[in-house]
Amino acid sequence: MLPVAVDVSQIATVETEPGVLPPTMSAWVIRAEREGEPVDAFQLEEIEVPEPGAFEVIVRVMAAGVNFNNVWAALGEPVGVWRYGDHPQWGHHIGGSDASGVVWKVGEGVTRWRPGDEVVIHCNQASYEDPEVHGLDPLAAPSQRIWGYETTWGSFAQFCKVQAQQLLRKPASLAWEEAASYGLTYFTAYRMLIDRCELQAGHRVLIWGAAGGLGVFATQLCALTGADALGVVSSDEKGALVERLGAVGYINRGDYEGMMRRGGETADEELVRFKESRRFCKEVERRLGGPPDIVFEHVGQATFPTSVLVVKPMGKVVICGATSGYQLDFDVRYLWMRQKQIVGSHFANAWEATKANELIEASKIRPVLWQTMGFDGVAKAHQLLRDNQHLGKIAILVGATAPGQGRTAEGPGAIHAQAGA
Repeated sequence: MLPVAVDVSQIATVETEPGVLPPTMSAWVIRAEREGEPVDAFQLEEIEVPEPGAFEVIVRVMAAGVNFNNVWAALGEPVGVWRYGDHPQWGHHIGGSDASGVVWKVGEGVTRWRPGDEVVIHCNQASYEDPEVHGLDPLAAPSQRIWGYETTWGSFAQFCKVQAQQLLRKPASLAWEEAASYGLTYFTAYRMLIDRCELQAGHRVLIWGAAGGLGVFATQLCALTGADALGVVSSDEKGALVERLGAVGYINRGDYEGMMRRGGETADEELVRFKESRRFCKEVERRLGGPPDIVFEHVGQATFPTSVLVVKPMGKVVICGATSGYQLDFDVRYLWMRQKQIVGSHFANAWEATKANELIEASKIRPVLWQTMGFDGVAKAHQLLRDNQHLGKIAILVGATAPGQGRTAEGPGAIHAQAGA
C-alpha cells in the first residue's frame, strides 16, 4: 500500500495505451485488521497493478456490479476470505465479482483475446491443471474459487486480473453499467434451471425472491422457455415487476409470515407454522394449476421446509445459497416418501456462461438494474445491501464517466426498475 491520497475524480483516466500497464491503480481494498461494517472495511488505496501470468488477462474495468458476497468479505462472516485463493500471497482483498471492461494486457498463451477487446467477466476460476476442468465440470475442481470473493484482484479497481477463460463478449447493445450488472446472478440462475433442472415448456416453477438479483433472471428464463413461474415477493410493487418480466403471478410473502422457519420452534409453534405452510401450498397450487415441478431456492432456513413440502412428488428443489441461514430443518418424510429431489447448484461454468450471455446479446434476457453509482460509492453500495436498503442491482462506474456509455448497437438494453431485492 502506498501512503498517498486517492483522487477519485481521476479514476476514469488511464495514462497508458492498451498493451501497457501503469505502475499503480486506485482500488477499494479490505484488509483483515479492519473487517466490519462495509462503510468501514472498504477503503480506497493506491495499489500496484498486477502483471498477467500465463493464460491470464488484465482488464481495464469500465463498470462493476455489486453483490452480497463482498458484504460477507467486509464482515469476515460467515468466514474470512484470507485463507482462500491468492489472498495469502497478497494480504489484501479487492472485491467485485461482476465487471465489464476492455482487455488491456494478455499473458503468455492467450490467443483468443487481444488488447482493446470489449468484454464482460464471469466469476468462476479453477486451475487448468485440475482434470475435472477437462471433462467433468470446472465447478467440481478442488481449485474452484469465485473470483473477486475467494480471490483478490476483483472489479472494484481500475484494473482487474482474470483467467482468460472468464472473458465473454460484451453485448453491443448494453452500456458499460448494464453489462456489469448481471453476470453472477444470471449465470447462477441459468445453471440452476437450464442445466441442473432441465427446465422445459409447461413446467410449473415457484421462485422465492422473484424480484431479486437471482429471481429476475429465473423469472425471465421461465418465460423464455414456456414454463409458468409464480414469484414470491415482499411487496405488490415487486410483484408488478415480476409480472412485467413474464411471471404468471405473484404471492406477497407478508401474507404468510407464519410459515417462515426461524429456528428453535417448540412443538406447538411448529404445528402452527406447518399449518401456515399448508395454506401457502394450497394457494401456490391454485395459482399454478398444480404443485410446482421446480422450486427455485436461495433463502434457506426460513423457506426450505415449505419448499420441500410444496414441490410435487418427483419434483426438484434447486438451491444455490441460504441468505436466511444455512442450518436447514425440514420434515424428511415428504422428501423420501414422495421421491422429491434436492439439487445443489453453484454459479456456472464457462460454457453455461457463454450460452447464457448469447441470450443477453440477442435481448431475449435483459439485465434488471436499479441504480448506478460513481466509483466513490462502493462502500456505500455494500452498506445498502448489508442494511437491506437497496431495491435491486447496483452498478458502479469505474472507467466510464457517465451512464449510457459503451453502447455500440441498437437494442432495448437493461430494464431499469424501482423494485428488486
